[in-house]
Amino acid sequence: MRSKRVVVIGAGIGGLVAALDLAAQGIEVCVVERAAQAGGKLREMNVGGAAIDAGPTVFTMRWVFDQLFDDAGEDFSAHLKLRPAEILARHAWSIDEQLDLHADLHQSAAAIADFAGGAEAARYLEFAQRARRIYQTLELPFIRSECASPQALVRALGTRRLPELWQISPFTSLWRALGEHFHDPRLRQLFGRYATYCGSSPFQAPATLMLVAHVEQEGVWLVEGGMRRLAAAVETAATKLGATFRYGADVREIVVTKNAARGVRLASGELIEADAVIVNADVAAIADGHFGLAAARAVPRVSRAARSLSAVTWAMLAQTAGFPLSRHNVFFSRDYNAEFDDIFKRRRLPRSPTVYVCAQDRCDNDTHAAAGPERLLCLINAPANGDAQPVDTSEIVQCHARIFDHLRSCGLTIKHQPEATQMTTPQDFNRLFPATGGALYGPATHGWQASFARQGARSRIAGIYLAGGSTHPGPGVPMAALSGRNAATSLIADWASTGSSRRAAMPGGISTR
Repeated sequence: MRSKRVVVIGAGIGGLVAALDLAAQGIEVCVVERAAQAGGKLREMNVGGAAIDAGPTVFTMRWVFDQLFDDAGEDFSAHLKLRPAEILARHAWSIDEQLDLHADLHQSAAAIADFAGGAEAARYLEFAQRARRIYQTLELPFIRSECASPQALVRALGTRRLPELWQISPFTSLWRALGEHFHDPRLRQLFGRYATYCGSSPFQAPATLMLVAHVEQEGVWLVEGGMRRLAAAVETAATKLGATFRYGADVREIVVTKNAARGVRLASGELIEADAVIVNADVAAIADGHFGLAAARAVPRVSRAARSLSAVTWAMLAQTAGFPLSRHNVFFSRDYNAEFDDIFKRRRLPRSPTVYVCAQDRCDNDTHAAAGPERLLCLINAPANGDAQPVDTSEIVQCHARIFDHLRSCGLTIKHQPEATQMTTPQDFNRLFPATGGALYGPATHGWQASFARQGARSRIAGIYLAGGSTHPGPGVPMAALSGRNAATSLIADWASTGSSRRAAMPGGISTR
């Protein structure tokens, strides 16, 4: 009789982490991925012979991976070379308005004092303390927890710490809460941008998302060789422990018998039997039947109105001049409210977008580019309507012109050629990540209930577990990694509690632990 086997669908970071955790426990793991390599949203594009990060570019919460590798008997630092960034990000509103946030809190305060006055610097330090308190309140009982319900959070905190729940400001919007700290609208805009890390609008997201400011303050890391090396490192460690990986393997359906997963069937017709299946894909893809009609019952349907942000990106090799680029650069629009109204209400590309530029050959104050073109990823936020209302060519052309005009108004000139540029639209992202419309962060975090409504690791069907940015604890590389750990932990716990590879399905997939 064969040992228990788990099939992991998808070699994004959540699936990779789940595979590593399971392999470390001696469980037979097979990861099937329809793409040619691991990474998922940790994409790398070849542009003009150069490898350019075209997905997440900011790496935080290193401790997640240090612990993951340590639990697997490996040393994370031996697999990947990381360097802490001294400048978290460089921000600009015009050619005369620039502000850096630094890894050193007091250096950031000094920069804010020079930019907006001493009173704003003092208010920034108060804001940083509030962000830290929110993070500390939620780290153990929510971020690191398998369960995302309000009741579980209350139980985890205990009666003595219940007043802390009010202090995380769940019922106030991030934008309104930032108004309590900053009088300068530019600073309100800068810290409001952290809502977009969850694919959300600062005008609708809860003030709880202030914690993202603390996460970045704890450390932003530069990954030598690009972000996809992170996926490769996890894959290597999992392979060393016995996990197998099959690429170009498209899953047609999850085989379900008597409300329990029995394996997966590939598009080729091949059946891979398994005692459990972990799906590292957007929950919407499961609900829409991309893994078979039987598996679609495992999760509730996802409303299109609940989708998070998509994006339009340009990966390019280009010559730059003027603005002193750092690694991470943000060029803000003047009307933030109008920008998000365009995206979430009018469902169109913003008429005046904020532009993020990742200069992948720059490090901190290395403000002078080497001779010749450099690797850039330019990104604007966009509505997730790539499956219903694809962006037409004329709109893209107009948007492109506005973006590069805005960059020039901030002092940055970018000269790029079509043959050294690759654009990705919401329609393209929807092809890469089906049933999402191009949404890159699962459901948006709008309103106090949104985080609690996010799907957990357990599903309604026995033996089907979930991982990825659309599941708890949420989007972003470290959060997706934690979701993978949650899936593996939940699966192992269920096997231990039942004494078999099957468990009774729990309505809604909500854990009672």
